[in-house]
Amino acid sequence: MAYNWVLLALISAFTLSTSDALTKRVLSQNNEYLVAWFRLFFSMPLLLLIWIFVPVPKLDAEFYKAFALALPLEIIAIVFYIKALRISPLSLTLPFLSLTPLFLIFISYLILGEKVSLRGGIGIIFLAAGSYTLNLREMRRGILNPLKSITKEKGSVLMICVAIIYSITSSLGKMAIEHSSPLFFGITYFIAVTAVFAPLAFWMGRTEMESFVSKRQFKGLLLPGLFYSVMIATHMIAMSIAKVAYMISVKRTSLIIGVIYGYFLFKEKNIRERLSGAVLMFIGFVLIVTSP
Repeated sequence: MAYNWVLLALISAFTLSTSDALTKRVLSQNNEYLVAWFRLFFSMPLLLLIWIFVPVPKLDAEFYKAFALALPLEIIAIVFYIKALRISPLSLTLPFLSLTPLFLIFISYLILGEKVSLRGGIGIIFLAAGSYTLNLREMRRGILNPLKSITKEKGSVLMICVAIIYSITSSLGKMAIEHSSPLFFGITYFIAVTAVFAPLAFWMGRTEMESFVSKRQFKGLLLPGLFYSVMIATHMIAMSIAKVAYMISVKRTSLIIGVIYGYFLFKEKNIRERLSGAVLMFIGFVLIVTSP
């Protein structure tokens, strides 16, 4: 029973990476704001079906406070993430997402009072280091190349902001779960995210909306949306069981799965360069799941 959260976190990682890989096919030819919103939208049917069977818990002021604080931050993170990917190379932006588990060591303590063990902390560092190197597309330019780009690439700065925001929203999400229930919070939260993000997505994609709908390009996001809904459900349940820093660290194994998808689906040729990152992540994973 104690390791149920590990299985749930791995399922969340698998469904997220699968959703991302399927979304990448659609993203290459369409407006990124529309793609992001329609994936959220198509995650709703399964979540709403589950919601029918989820009892409404007794909600208090702490739930509403955490919900209200996390929602605008989530929208900002989505916008920053999209902008970072659009204006800067992936190899100089994605490595900074590895900072989220490191930030969580401190943020989750400040917000939730959660403390990680020494072994768990070392595991988080290994996982963060592994996910950082895993995302380096051109290792020959040096492992510090993304860090050197901070002063030149606005996208790198935006992605660091995203990493910080995710550490805050994850901790606020855990707070909301503790004052409601995992599935109730997860479903209501993402309904709100989808609704609030809609006006911005439609405005930013206004010139491409007609073509996107008339050519039924949105159909390519049905399956990604389904996987995304499973990710949301398993993420929230795992979060309710484990410490936030541990759960998010294990979920970062989605990056390894993403590398495998990249190799087989998109014929990316840099898989050998990423083996060192995968090994570091595996060591970190073992340290985390065996820590007290």
